[in-house]
Amino acid sequence: MTVQAMKAGAVEFLTKPLRRDVLLNAIRGALERSRAALRVDAEMQAIEELLPVADAARTRGNGVWWLLDCSTNRSAGELDISETTVKKHRGQVMRKMKADSLAELVTNAARLGLATRKS
Repeated sequence: MTVQAMKAGAVEFLTKPLRRDVLLNAIRGALERSRAALRVDAEMQAIEELLPVADAARTRGNGVWWLLDCSTNRSAGELDISETTVKKHRGQVMRKMKADSLAELVTNAARLGLATRKS
């Protein structure tokens, strides 16, 4: 029965006789896990709402994700554009993706499963 419960997703077992403090701790733990899962779901939903923006921003045949490369001069050289242009495009994508930093933009791109390297 224990194995079946674990396979079904049980995270804790309560044994008889049931002590009140053990039950309350189990309930608190379940509520904390639920809140954490809801936070993660809400964050992912907010990021996924930006996916159409990310798809629309794909340019130059390789996607905008070349902008995530930390080396602006390498990105500029590969695309035959200026570093200023790379920074300008990166800023526009960050604004559209509602990212406060390049790190946040990269994290969101990774969470969405978007390529971060030019192929």
